[in-house]
Amino acid sequence: MKRLFLKTLLAAAVAVAAAGGVHAQTKTIKFANQNAKGHPIVLGMEKFAELVEQKSGGKLKVNVFPGGALGSDQANLSSLQGGTLEMASMNSGIFASVVRDFAIYDFPFLFGDAKEADAVVDGAFGRSLHDKLQEKGLVGVAYYELGFRNITNSRRPITKVEDIAGLKLRVIPNPINVDWVSALGANPTPLPFPELYAALEQKAVDGQENPVATIQGAKLFEVQKHLALTNHQYNPQSVVVSKKFWDGLSADEKKVIQDAATESAKFQREQSRSAAAGILDNLKKNGMQVTELPAAEVAKLREKMKPVIAKHSASVGDATVKAVMAELDKVRK
Repeated sequence: MKRLFLKTLLAAAVAVAAAGGVHAQTKTIKFANQNAKGHPIVLGMEKFAELVEQKSGGKLKVNVFPGGALGSDQANLSSLQGGTLEMASMNSGIFASVVRDFAIYDFPFLFGDAKEADAVVDGAFGRSLHDKLQEKGLVGVAYYELGFRNITNSRRPITKVEDIAGLKLRVIPNPINVDWVSALGANPTPLPFPELYAALEQKAVDGQENPVATIQGAKLFEVQKHLALTNHQYNPQSVVVSKKFWDGLSADEKKVIQDAATESAKFQREQSRSAAAGILDNLKKNGMQVTELPAAEVAKLREKMKPVIAKHSASVGDATVKAVMAELDKVRK
């Protein structure tokens, strides 16, 4: 009887240990971004989470944290490098603070359309930039897109370049964005994205610039009246993994993450592009007055950006500028 009891006890202990072992094998990935739930970036992240769980048979689990829930991009970057955050998606230009070449992605009017952007980020150039992140404690696995950026403000419609002068505009905190806003005679105000809505509501800044999906997702139409479709910048979004976390994964686990990232990036860009027209209609319904610059004004805008591009081409490096232009030349032929 005693022996039977001990056998039962041992079997129970083995079962508990086995269950604990399975549980211990499950790796949880925190995946952060600044955009609100429902934004195309977040839809891509959710697709990634679904694919990872499916491809890993539940051994890898992804928790998505949208809306700046884990802090600003700068805070997330630090957490990724420190290994306390596993993954994030953020504007590729933000990585210029650790690898200067990434500033190229913030060059005004670099890409003429989405096809050009895809060719650059999915080709050798995009991969080479992500490779440079490894020595900074980051692993780039894919590019989502935020899309083409446009200017909003609460003061006046923008129908000509001169209308931008004097506006206090929030910019992504990096040098090229400060410089191009200054070149237009406006006052750049660098601010982390989670602080933007309150700054606009309190009139601490007059306006900002972002793709239409972000303007809708953050409900900026509640605090901004005027939207000018300038398409002055295209933002790729790097999907990055903490190298400290990555180095602890098996080859199979790395493949699951890489494959899911590639697949979710294709899905994310499709979502982003198919939603754009409907989002613009929705912004108009919510009271935004939309203007489009005539071709002559766009030409003036491009002209004013040239000294900024020349200045930052020098700091980014000739090799990087030549490499991206070579990729673009291939697509444009």
